[in-house]
Amino acid sequence: MTEQGVSEYRHEPVLVVEVVNWLSLPRGGVFIDFTVGGGSHLARIAEESSLDSQLYGVDRDTLAVETARARLASFSQVTEIIHAPFASAVDSLAERQIEQIHGALFDLGVSSPQIDRAERGFTFQQGGPLDMRMDRDMTLTTAADILNTASQAELTSMIYEYGEERRASRIARAIVAERESQPFSESRHLRALLEKTLGPANLTKTLARVYQALRIKVNDELGQLQSGLEKVIELLAPGGRVGVISYHSLEDRIVKNTFKSRVGECVCPPNLPVCVCNPTSTLNILTRKPITPTAEEISANPRARSAKFRVAEKIEVSD
Repeated sequence: MTEQGVSEYRHEPVLVVEVVNWLSLPRGGVFIDFTVGGGSHLARIAEESSLDSQLYGVDRDTLAVETARARLASFSQVTEIIHAPFASAVDSLAERQIEQIHGALFDLGVSSPQIDRAERGFTFQQGGPLDMRMDRDMTLTTAADILNTASQAELTSMIYEYGEERRASRIARAIVAERESQPFSESRHLRALLEKTLGPANLTKTLARVYQALRIKVNDELGQLQSGLEKVIELLAPGGRVGVISYHSLEDRIVKNTFKSRVGECVCPPNLPVCVCNPTSTLNILTRKPITPTAEEISANPRARSAKFRVAEKIEVSD
């Protein structure tokens, strides 16, 4: 990537001070930033880490990986930036003889460069293709592909479950009818259909929910989070910490329930007569209530307003 490409990657990191305070490393520790983005969080971790620490970054977005490699090149502790979804990146750590880690960060959601570039298709605020792939090298299915091929029932389920949109059935029906005469390819087409179908009232919130649902489906975000988080917990050394910054309730629920299940708390639905989740005690939750940005941070970076930061620590498990 050119120097211009690196300089164009602008992303304001969220809760940087809190991340450094909660995820500080022991001397010689191994830290993995599983959503490295442009490298801002990892750079701050590097600044506070001893020279014998080993820091790794992971991202599924090629532009983010190339940006992080360029921006973090001056830090001797930054060993490697890995191009992979974080669930599979955990598996690849064994190939690098990493058997335990002492700190891990997940900063979920979409980065500013992804949102701000119309050609990525993540936002309804501007035109562009209905793409939404975080990794355009490895992911084949786009948002347009889903809109044009999924059944009405599948679209309804996706929009309701991933977008938490109560008018999901009506929206899915309109999408299926529309694509018969004009398949979807552009963001403006989907926006125009939703406005025609639902009217202008509360349109922005509905668009946000539908786009969120499509983005989650395209990138398997919740599956990646569940799998990656569970693997990281297994990889943590006793005393090692994992922190997750989430931006909507679906992500936060997975983080909260995964942590709870590892401290011996049942996370089964309340209507079940007996526990079937078999919780084990391997973690200590350090943030019983999530940490949120200050008013000053939100004022400086409005995209931080929905962020929630949860941290847990691995405990020694006796035989």
